[in-house]
Amino acid sequence: MSAKPGKLLSSINYPSDLKKLKKEDLPELCNEIRKFIIDVISTNPGHLGASLGTVELAVALHYVFKTPFDKLIWDVGHQAYAHKILTGRKDEFHTNRMYKGISGFPKISESEYDAFGVGHSSTSISAALGMAIASKIKHKNGRKHIAVIGDGAMTGGMALEALNNAGVSKANLLIILNDNGIAIDKNVGAIKEYLTDIAISKTYNRIKNIIWKILGKASKYGPNSQKIVQQIESAIKGSILRKSNLFESFNFRYFGPIDGNDVIRLAKLLKDMKRIPGPKLLHIITVKGKGFKQAENDQIRFHAPGTFDKNTGEIIKLSSSEKLPPKYQTVFGESIIELAEKNDKIVGITPAMPTGCSLNLMMKKMPKRVFDVGIAEQHAVTFSAGLAVQGLIPFCNIYSTFMQRAYDQVIHDVALQKLHVVFCLDRGGLVGEDGATHHGAFDLSYLRTIPNIIVSAPMNEEELRNLMYTAQLKGMGTFSIRYPKGRGVMTDWKKPFKKLEIGKGRKIKGGKDIALITIGHIGNYAVEACKKLEKEKINTAHYDMRFLKPIDEKLLHEVFSKFKKLITIEDGTIIGGLGSAVIEFMADNNYNAKIKRLGIPDHFIEHGTQAELHKECGYDTEGIIKAVKEIIGI
Repeated sequence: MSAKPGKLLSSINYPSDLKKLKKEDLPELCNEIRKFIIDVISTNPGHLGASLGTVELAVALHYVFKTPFDKLIWDVGHQAYAHKILTGRKDEFHTNRMYKGISGFPKISESEYDAFGVGHSSTSISAALGMAIASKIKHKNGRKHIAVIGDGAMTGGMALEALNNAGVSKANLLIILNDNGIAIDKNVGAIKEYLTDIAISKTYNRIKNIIWKILGKASKYGPNSQKIVQQIESAIKGSILRKSNLFESFNFRYFGPIDGNDVIRLAKLLKDMKRIPGPKLLHIITVKGKGFKQAENDQIRFHAPGTFDKNTGEIIKLSSSEKLPPKYQTVFGESIIELAEKNDKIVGITPAMPTGCSLNLMMKKMPKRVFDVGIAEQHAVTFSAGLAVQGLIPFCNIYSTFMQRAYDQVIHDVALQKLHVVFCLDRGGLVGEDGATHHGAFDLSYLRTIPNIIVSAPMNEEELRNLMYTAQLKGMGTFSIRYPKGRGVMTDWKKPFKKLEIGKGRKIKGGKDIALITIGHIGNYAVEACKKLEKEKINTAHYDMRFLKPIDEKLLHEVFSKFKKLITIEDGTIIGGLGSAVIEFMADNNYNAKIKRLGIPDHFIEHGTQAELHKECGYDTEGIIKAVKEIIGI
């Protein structure tokens, strides 16, 4: 283990050890945890800023509550590094997000302290409420249930649905709103504005301070504490607190806002709040990147900065003697600007990912034509549908894994109505270190089942540009373009746009022994495999389908008329994707061939680099070569 924990942290392996400390020791422990996180993440990249901001919260929660008996759920799991360090994974933390190492997110199978698996946003309140109700049914009334929601997750509609349900449940539920004003990019929307207003309101905070002083004394009155709290609430019913507080309107007892980076006060308040029954919400203000100056000053960049110098904060870039091809995200960001300059109907939509998907480039140049709608994928899709009804052409950019959350809206609000919305599905396929919750494994399969939609995937950057150009042309209707995380294969990609024929694939290479049929970027592995096989006198043909729907039946007729042995290759689940489409075509047209499908198998793939995971799934270059030799009998 490269990073060494400090004196206090060295003595703590589990929360039971933490509870032995005096409360006066907690600030120093927080400093040691923060330094430990920085030491590890500087050389083994992960999510830095969010977890630096929640160190005090993690310490206070495990100091006060009886975990894992009490259930602690971390929404947006990349803010839970301190939680992992305090719950038996300190010595393994250096393997965070590595292949076969610990996950970057809380995970039930990894630790009993991870009460719920979290990777997508806005799920914690629903899960914690379910656990609280279950505890009531099972007569475990002493169990506490805490949902930590932060990093913009309260902007997700599911969180509001859960608040609505929880407010009438009388469940033993504590929500901690970790308000740091930022997700990956700056938070947006009315809730963000509301939280800002309530945090700086002098009138509100004056009343709040009075309440906290009285509440601090209330615990001395034993059984009468609850009555006193209720009297306080009744006394201010007509005040600004009752009139203006969103969470009080949901029947939650609201406390705060308080400094979430003051560990001693936070622990004291949490101890007091344990005695208060029913649904309640503690609003804490934290600093994303706390304790690392560069991360505090540049919160977007240091959300997940990659490798960096822990002393200077300088981002360490990989040196290379050759020019690297651009990332698909950069190609998308620059291409949509070019298209929008020529077509004033084009607008950009993103659910809280402008920097990640590169719509921030268009946002800077055309701020009135890009809309960050917050962590709200369902809304993003139907909002795009509304724009399309009025004649605009929305490019709705959503990570593949997050598009799963808006599947009904794609069907009901867009495809059913034959609306001209362009879905750009970023991070298609295996994304790497973020693991199972973030892999874009299913979009090819789940979109292929929907009528009135074009499903496509470019093999390189030029193809991405041409698909984007084609998608915005008149009469195209609902159009999906999926592409992977990371770099393409070309260096000279800024060519004039070219219209592509819908449903038209292409033959990359002829051959006689066996045919490879691919879709998307993963086809570049097949190109390399063909070159290596040629040296071994194995003559392999390669066809890039480009479109999964409509699929190029003319090209498939050519393939089946020439070959009796085929391999389909896709960076997506083999159930329902390209391989399934080819087999269906073969059955429908009475062909007979031996087909092997390469793709993501029927189980969830864990984390590691993309190369490691492609190898594990058997569709990297060497995996393709192995499959070719097996099917032709070598």
